Amino acid sequence: MNVLNVGMAEIKITTAPDCLVTNGLGSCIGLCMYDPVRKLGGMVHIVLPTVTGLADRDQGGKYAVTAVPLLVEKMLGQGATKQRLVAKIAGGAEMFSFPGQDSVLKIGKRNAEAVTAILRESGIPLAAADVGGNFGRTIQFDTNTGMLKVKTINHGEKVI
Repeated sequence: MNVLNVGMAEIKITTAPDCLVTNGLGSCIGLCMYDPVRKLGGMVHIVLPTVTGLADRDQGGKYAVTAVPLLVEKMLGQGATKQRLVAKIAGGAEMFSFPGQDSVLKIGKRNAEAVTAILRESGIPLAAADVGGNFGRTIQFDTNTGMLKVKTINHGEKVI
C-alpha cells in the first residue's frame, strides 16, 4: 500500500490498496470521491470557494468551483462511472473568529457550502461530512473501503 500526500490545491487519483492523505485542513476542504466498483479514489485539497483572479485560473484544485468538476473529470478519465461516484468532505473550520465578523470572511463555511452545492448540481451524492468547528483536521482516505479517517487535535479521531 502506498500513501499519497495531497498538498494544497492538488488533485490526486489512485486505486486500492493505496491511501490518500492531506494534512492541516483548517478552513480548507478535503474532498474525497470514490467509485466503489473500481475501488478508485480521488482527493483534492480545496483552499477557496471561488476564483479570485485571472492568474489563478490554471490552479484548478485551489477553488471549489473548478476543483469539483476537475476531480470528476479525472475520476471518469481513470474509468470511474459517474452514477457510482460518491463524495465525502472534511474541513471547513473557522480557525480565526472575531465578534461581528463579516460573513465574507467565514472562508471555512463558504468552502463547505460551495463544495456541497457543486456536488449537488453535479448529481454526486455527499455520503458523509465532517465540517465546521474551530479546529484543524488531517484526513486519510482508504481506496480499498471508501472510508475516510478524520484526525483532530483535542477532538479525537473518527471514521466517516
